[in-house]
Amino acid sequence: MTGSESECCKNPPKLNPKSGGGHVEIIGGLNSYVVGSSHSDLAILLISDFFGYEAPNLRKLADKVADAGYYVVVPDFFHGDPYNPQNPDRPAPVWLKDHGTDKGYEEAKPVIEYLKQKGICKIGAAGFCWGGVTVDDIKSVKVPIAVLGAEFDQVSPPELLKQFEEAMNAKRPKVDGYVKIFPGVAHGWTMRYDPEDAAAVKPAEEAHKDMLKWFNKYITKQ
Repeated sequence: MTGSESECCKNPPKLNPKSGGGHVEIIGGLNSYVVGSSHSDLAILLISDFFGYEAPNLRKLADKVADAGYYVVVPDFFHGDPYNPQNPDRPAPVWLKDHGTDKGYEEAKPVIEYLKQKGICKIGAAGFCWGGVTVDDIKSVKVPIAVLGAEFDQVSPPELLKQFEEAMNAKRPKVDGYVKIFPGVAHGWTMRYDPEDAAAVKPAEEAHKDMLKWFNKYITKQ
């Protein structure tokens, strides 16, 4: 396993299918954690990291976003098969062959279509450590995008994030975007933190607030 792959697999959460204040239902053919008012016409799609949609910290964040007035959907893109670091027969590279982001991209389409048919007029999305993006991806983005990165990250190091920023700057004012690098934290800090560790909770919650501000700026009734 390379350094970047091991980073993606550190600090695995203790999954809990009963965590969160929402419920699970089928959205666009996928089991999904759903929370928030079904009458809201503003939706947020939260995309899990390797460990899937039953991670308590992820569901806690979904609940927080729902409290801000959004209908939040967290699909199980892994079909009940999140990455298990205790399974030596399926290391991350092998697991990813079954759960590539290209497959997730296609499976997100019926989820989004369902939301549109439900009467949702605007949809935002946020993802956490499952695939990542490239400079070319950033160059092709046509909607506002924010990238929140860590100072210590082999997958998306600050040097790469600065290239993202340069690509974003070239798209202004047509497309808004920004990069923020959080000092002193490592890959996965927004999701795989210990809720009892105040020093770890603080930057994670700051990132969550930044994400919510971005949604509030662009996923609004106009």
